[in-house]
Amino acid sequence: MRYIGCKASLTGHIQKLFEDKGLLANGGTLFDAFCGTGSIAHHFKNSFNIILNDNLHCATTFASGRVYASRCTFKKLGFDPFDYLNNTEQHIIGFFSKNYAPALSGRMYFTDENAGRIDYFRLQIQKWYDASLISQEEYNYLLSALMESVSHVANVAGVYGAYLKKWDPRAVKPIKFIAPADTDTAEDITGPQNNVEIINGNIEDIIEDVQCDIIYLDPPYTKNSYSVQYHILETLILNDNPQLRGITGARHYDNVSNDWSKPNKAAVLLDRVLAKTRASHIVFSYSSDGLMSKDYILYAMKRYCYENSVTCNEITYKRYNNFKTDTKKNHKEYLFYGQKKPINQVAYYCPLNYMGGKSPLIDFIKPQLHGRAKFVDLMGGGFNVGINTAGFDQIVYNDINFAVAGILQIFKNEDTASLLTFIEKTIQKYGLTKCGKDAYNKLRDDYNKKYRNHKKAYWYLYVVILYGFQQQLRFNSAHEFNNPVGESGYSDSIKEKIVSFCRRIKEMNVTFHIGDYQENDNLIDANTLVYADPPYLITLGSYNDGKRGFKGWNISEEQRLLSYLDILLNRGCKVVISNLLEYKGLRNTFLQEWVDNHNVEVLHTRFRGRNETLIISQ
Repeated sequence: MRYIGCKASLTGHIQKLFEDKGLLANGGTLFDAFCGTGSIAHHFKNSFNIILNDNLHCATTFASGRVYASRCTFKKLGFDPFDYLNNTEQHIIGFFSKNYAPALSGRMYFTDENAGRIDYFRLQIQKWYDASLISQEEYNYLLSALMESVSHVANVAGVYGAYLKKWDPRAVKPIKFIAPADTDTAEDITGPQNNVEIINGNIEDIIEDVQCDIIYLDPPYTKNSYSVQYHILETLILNDNPQLRGITGARHYDNVSNDWSKPNKAAVLLDRVLAKTRASHIVFSYSSDGLMSKDYILYAMKRYCYENSVTCNEITYKRYNNFKTDTKKNHKEYLFYGQKKPINQVAYYCPLNYMGGKSPLIDFIKPQLHGRAKFVDLMGGGFNVGINTAGFDQIVYNDINFAVAGILQIFKNEDTASLLTFIEKTIQKYGLTKCGKDAYNKLRDDYNKKYRNHKKAYWYLYVVILYGFQQQLRFNSAHEFNNPVGESGYSDSIKEKIVSFCRRIKEMNVTFHIGDYQENDNLIDANTLVYADPPYLITLGSYNDGKRGFKGWNISEEQRLLSYLDILLNRGCKVVISNLLEYKGLRNTFLQEWVDNHNVEVLHTRFRGRNETLIISQ
């Protein structure tokens, strides 16, 4: 049966990958998450227990029928159903005759004679099943055979989104009831049969509940909606006589997600699936013509898998072509692999290059963030620490910088795919490029003059920041953005950070506050872990100088913070501080004295030639 994205010709490559990674040694369960026609499930049915999933019932039915074929003996039926159906000449006027053949509907999917035969085949198979003369496995196998048979006489160009206006020569031939290609027979049974489980769901909805050892992902990679392209096969299998719409007679798909066929939606869904799967091994097929780039997929895989385990094989592959296809384009199939790491080892990084951000130190800081129910980030900045916390019932973010807090709230509250689309359209509208001064200055000026009070002010500001010098958040005293153009810009790396950060922050119970840290004192009680990451007093960070539109940091501010932390310790809070005690011959004597006078643990790690310090109260 012809099916978009069928991987029958790639099974040898996937077999070799499984062998190279040692995946065949221990068996277990293979989750074919977008099973389609079941080529991969069928190939590995003797090596693994199989879980088949697709949001189309016609796909899981065809795939399971192929896998079940060798188990079907039809002993209870007492005869060969293929011979029986082919040796009758019965026709009935059923749903297909009324809706997909020319005499009664005008639609030319099938000749009237073939439509009548299809209606008869479907009715007879159902009668056998309802009378318990065939098993569930035999039922699925016969339905898969019916789909195979239909595909040989359908008057379509390859999919069922529309019919041809003239009869294709093969469509006028009498239909034959035939078995799916490349299936085994009962004589091929050589040992115990592995379990097969069937799910019909949107993968993003069910992923957390599927227990498996290996997940194989082969999502749609074009804008073509499978639910539209295969609506007739879905109606054939569901046998539900749906209301049809339009010239093509399509059915409604209220519960079927087509988001994998939408560019930025697909990127968001991939992140969710990689993050939430319970599989130990991820195998992922995708196309060089797909909606997601190779680099984006690699960044996503490396976030959730051990980085040194991630591989990508490129396979020259002949794709499905129609008259619109550019046949000269070099097409490749990508085959990705990664070994999933435990979720507590996954780190998320803010897609703002916020100066002083702690993304490189997350593994150093994260183990100390426990012991209370609430987490308060006094000077949250890019939220790299807060986003990586776990086990807190409530998280409070605070920062004096309205811009970074506003952008973080976009990440929290707005639809991620819509944000990505806005970024890409704004880049295209202004012609933004790395070091592109004129285009950048035009957007920056428009932000300052037109968009600062716009409902999407922070959306525009974020795009400006992406193309600014070192992606700094820099304003004048009137809070007009004044950072010059830089050498950075939007990329697949940034896109992946946006997607993963947005998903994670949306899952967290975070409240945002803008202002001086002491203004949130009423939110802090004894059951609070307070994390303080102030500007470093003894370094030359630009955020210290008070010349970027916000208050600077000095000795007076350092002493005020330490005095406030004393109050919190007396309240019973746990306090964790990131800072430097010594840098290039300078010593923070105020902080050192505070450490000496308190019962705290002091940890150090070497980073960029300096000793980063973490101070933890007991």
